[in-house]
Amino acid sequence: MAMQDPMWQPWRWGRPSKRAGKKAYLPYLYLLPAFLVMGVITFYPLIYQVIISFTDFQTKDLLKQLSSPELNYVGIQNYVEIVIGGLPVQNFEFFRILTYNLWWAVTNVMVHVPAGILIAVLLNTQGLWMKRIYRAIYILPVVIPPIVVATVWQNIFDEQYGAMNQLLSAVAGWFGSVDPVHIRWLNEYTPPIPWLLPNGPLTLAYYAMMIANFWLGWPFMTMVATGALQSIPKDLYEAASIDGASGSQQFWNVTVPLIRPAMIPAAVYGFTLSFNLFNFVYFMTRGGPARSTEILVTFAYDLVRNLRLYGVAAAFSVIIFFVALVIFLITNRITRATESYAEA
Repeated sequence: MAMQDPMWQPWRWGRPSKRAGKKAYLPYLYLLPAFLVMGVITFYPLIYQVIISFTDFQTKDLLKQLSSPELNYVGIQNYVEIVIGGLPVQNFEFFRILTYNLWWAVTNVMVHVPAGILIAVLLNTQGLWMKRIYRAIYILPVVIPPIVVATVWQNIFDEQYGAMNQLLSAVAGWFGSVDPVHIRWLNEYTPPIPWLLPNGPLTLAYYAMMIANFWLGWPFMTMVATGALQSIPKDLYEAASIDGASGSQQFWNVTVPLIRPAMIPAAVYGFTLSFNLFNFVYFMTRGGPARSTEILVTFAYDLVRNLRLYGVAAAFSVIIFFVALVIFLITNRITRATESYAEA
């Protein structure tokens, strides 16, 4: 008769012990406080917003909220009026604002990413003096709040006393002009290039905002590109140089492919940030002139702050959520920004 292993105990292979059950529930117990906080500050407001988006919630309903006797259920009327432009708001066209919002985000990314990569490559040059000082300086726009940046650039583009018009006046003086330049950067409605965006004018305010947001946006892309460049082995450049590759060939065939996994998620993040850049847009132009620089989030804020149409604003925010979700899914599908190397 074979001897039984003294270490073998039948109860070990039966149902799990109480201690194992407690260990299984322990991670959920640790996550419970986070779920409660998220439920209060995130999920509850989202659900509440969806509910009031189907009502005519206004100032009269603020006291009793959903129990207000004057609150009416309107179904999808708010959504329909937003899409067809039936809101009691001047110069409002949903698809024009949506088109401009997309154009604003895309053009910013198209400028920020190449500029960030170019500056990072220049600062990564061997033998460059005071390299660390340059990198410390270009990080400043990232740490300055957008509201401060918007206020400063609003003053720079002031029609009477702005630094931009003074600079243009000085340049014009070199060519013999004595008249000061008074360009209405933030107030001129006539677009300089009428055909650039067919369903809405790109006023001078758009170009002023592009200049200001370029100063705000390229340092982040430079930081990401610098980190990606530091991870490229020097041996690859030495091998390419031995094979006779020129500097431009090394850039396009070595640098660009190897920094692509870092720059694509950064570009998607930059697009999302520009798409919802409320503080900068609102405090620099407030959507003007005549809502020509209005983006979706600033218009939603205007519905609440000035018009007090809380139900319509809630419906507009729900639309913004789904627009942003669709854009993210499309960009993620095209760029594979969230795909790991193992899945590639």
